[in-house]
Amino acid sequence: MLAMRGKKALMEVLREEGVEYIFGNPGTSESPIMDELESYPEFKYVLVTQEGVAMGMADAYARATGKASFVNLHVETGLANGISLLHNANEGGTPLVLTSGNKDIREIVQGRTDLAEMVRRFTKWSVEVTHPSQVASAMHRAFNEAITPPTGPTYVGFSANALDGEADLEILSRFPKYLRVAPDKQAVESAVRLLSESENPIMLIGDRVAQSEASTEAVRVAEMLGAKVYAYPYSEMSFPMNHSQFSGFVRLGFPDTYELLSAGDAVLAIGKLSTYGHQFSDPNQLFFQSTTKMIHIDSDANELGRVQPTEIGMHADPKVALNELAIALENGLSNTYKKVVKKRSELLENEKIKTRNAWSSKLKNRWDHTPMYEDRMIAEVFKALPDDVIVAADAVSTRGTIFQQFEFHQPGSFFSVRGGAIGWGIGGGMGLKLAYPKRPVVAIVGDGSAMMTIQGLWTAANDNVPVVYVICNNSSYRVLKTGMDYYKKNILRDTEISSQYLGSDFSPPLDIASMANAMGVYGCKIHRAEEIGAAIDKALASSKPSVLDIAVDGAI
Repeated sequence: MLAMRGKKALMEVLREEGVEYIFGNPGTSESPIMDELESYPEFKYVLVTQEGVAMGMADAYARATGKASFVNLHVETGLANGISLLHNANEGGTPLVLTSGNKDIREIVQGRTDLAEMVRRFTKWSVEVTHPSQVASAMHRAFNEAITPPTGPTYVGFSANALDGEADLEILSRFPKYLRVAPDKQAVESAVRLLSESENPIMLIGDRVAQSEASTEAVRVAEMLGAKVYAYPYSEMSFPMNHSQFSGFVRLGFPDTYELLSAGDAVLAIGKLSTYGHQFSDPNQLFFQSTTKMIHIDSDANELGRVQPTEIGMHADPKVALNELAIALENGLSNTYKKVVKKRSELLENEKIKTRNAWSSKLKNRWDHTPMYEDRMIAEVFKALPDDVIVAADAVSTRGTIFQQFEFHQPGSFFSVRGGAIGWGIGGGMGLKLAYPKRPVVAIVGDGSAMMTIQGLWTAANDNVPVVYVICNNSSYRVLKTGMDYYKKNILRDTEISSQYLGSDFSPPLDIASMANAMGVYGCKIHRAEEIGAAIDKALASSKPSVLDIAVDGAI
């Protein structure tokens, strides 16, 4: 035990937890923290001018490194600005520790906000410390809770007296965490029996496959079953897109996905069944028909059977569970079944070739349109990117096009927003670049999403974080237009769809390139598809942050 101030104890815990970056926007209540940081040059403080940028950076950095990131914001006002992307981190299970200062606990009569309660809905664990003796233990627990499956964000608030006060404290050394939970053996045996009897198995791959580094195991099981593979929501590289059995990503809760998944007689789902893409409520809408039997593997026991009736639920780490399932399948599948699997795989390969050819034909027909369509833009971007690139995607209505043009097959090559809040891409791109400083990072961001956290371009310039931002500028919230069409067709059952698309267009158009230049980032406006490749080459070669503001047709 050593006598020390709470603010010093905070720094010592951060050191023991291996923190490198502090993403933050400080205020008066964070003065003790900023003062103590002067004695700890090993920490890099990344200043943002809008709290959502800090949250986006921390989210991406944690997902890329597998370590809990650290964020420091300012009382209720700063926290409120960060909650939107905190929601995403909570939905996606990102391990991060969020902190803020608060008024002195002795000022309760003057009024204090219960900050821990304010963010509790969006965190795995939330607490406020009011005495310096609590600082070290609370921070150690916050990091432990964040990184323990099911992973997620945690929050610690500090009253002013807790940071400036002194107490006898013990700073614990870091210790290895063995967090992979094995599945119940009976559940594995039951799953093998069900799958071996299946005539049309489907695999549904969630983001926790990537988080668990289980893509290799997922491929092995898919090949042993000859299963068609869908991904939800594919916010990281969870299954190689160039694999013959991969059939794209799906949106759970939508009628087209219901039809696709109901075609199988057994669905093997791995990871959280994310529903944040579900636009319209239907309390009776299952993900697929109830007669299709589901096996669900997840590290969060609360997710098993939560929405879809589940035949077999496995509370386990995806990597461990898939490996044990593969071993059991190898021993349990008959030679006759293996021959059937071979035929299934061949059919899926032919089906994928037909899908690719259909897309190529569609792209060819739209190739010379002026202004360019987003599929032409994405095709030109794809051609210009180096092999080791990391792509960050936060362009909602262009997401499907990205997946048609790009084929991500290496872990760590692709990251996208998790949760329903846009604005992740500006900060997310920087977080990935800090995690992988030697690899090029290109962030494809919609114009509407970019405007949510456009202030992040100043941070990119201030800290020289060389991300290339490709802005899909269609002068609208195009996703709102597609959503309105869906609403009229599927909810109102209109036979003729027409709409004024109120609140969906940007008039006057957004000049994001000029905004970038004003904040110290190179900005370039692009109208011709032929200019994209050279612009990307120039931006990557500059080793500076860049914005390529590309005008595309916003028609739906």
